[in-house]
Order: sequence, then C-alpha cells, then structure tokens
Amino acid sequence: MHNIGNDIVDLNLAKTQSKWQRKGFLEKQFTQKEQEEIRDAENPFLKVWQFWSMKEAAYKCYTQKIEKRFFAPQKFECSLISKTEGFVLFKDHKYGTSTSFNPFYIHTIAKEENNEVVIFSKIGSSKKTHIDLKIQLAIETGVLSEEIIKIKTTVGAPLFYHKKKLLTKSCSISHHGNYGAFVFSLEK
Repeated sequence: MHNIGNDIVDLNLAKTQSKWQRKGFLEKQFTQKEQEEIRDAENPFLKVWQFWSMKEAAYKCYTQKIEKRFFAPQKFECSLISKTEGFVLFKDHKYGTSTSFNPFYIHTIAKEENNEVVIFSKIGSSKKTHIDLKIQLAIETGVLSEEIIKIKTTVGAPLFYHKKKLLTKSCSISHHGNYGAFVFSLEK
C-alpha cells in the first residue's frame, strides 16, 4: 500500500499557544541537525513549524503502514532539498515531502519515496474539511457524496467506501486552528 500523509499548522494559533522557545522544547522534538538549522534560520519560528509538519505528515504515512501509534518526533529526521521540497527519514523508510507556505498556515504532504501516486488535496476551513473531502471524492469517482461513508483504521486513518467498495488507497486529514486539509489517493 502506498501511503500518504499531511499536516497543517495554523501559524496564528502556533504563535499564541506554542512554547517552542521554552528550554528543552527543541531538544525533545528535533534532532541535533534540525536544531542547528532552526537556530541558523532566517525565521526560526517558520522553520520549527515546517519541520514539525514534515515529521507529522511522515508519521501519518508510517502509522498507516504499521497500524500502531507512538510518539517519537525526534526519531523522524527532516532534510530540505529546497525551501519547499524535502524528505524525512525514519528507520529504513524515506518519505518525500512538499510544503506550501501561506501567511496563515504551513501545509506539508508526505509520501513514500518513489511512490508515483496521484494525490488529491485541498486546504480550507477546519469545519468543512470532511464535507469538502466527500465532495472531491464524489467528483473523482462519480458516486454521490451522500453515499460515501468513512471508516477509520485501527490507528484512526480514514478510509472511504461506497457500497462496501473501497474508494481511497490512502487518506490523511489534518486540522489545526482555523484550517483543515486533506489528501487522498484513489483505489483503482
């Protein structure tokens, strides 16, 4: 199975609720290499949340595969190829990432390396994410959105069905503050 993941960070909420500059925060969440990149960054705040969203998106890919949740952000190491493209290494897994920046949020999509999968994604209001996802699925599959049902896997990853037929290969939904996002790939 080719898994995809995504994560969105509401930057205004992160500014008010986050304590990323508190002693010990960076050391608990980020590798030594990442901490150095954060400290050297032109905008350390944005670098923290880019790395965080990369780690979260890759984590969602990995947990869909092993169907087990855990908390170990420091074990997922981020590397950037450009401002928006990068990858995350975890054990023997490599996840390619693509991050989009906006004055209001950061959004990252992750997928397994060498995974040529068509991904459908949308960012919008946190409250409308599930509705928008079903509408997009209906458009892509030709079934009625009201007939699409969501069933969560053991790790909470959503899969969407129409009359017991699986529609999505992989799906990831993310919410933070005022924003929600989803990515999915279709079952062929």
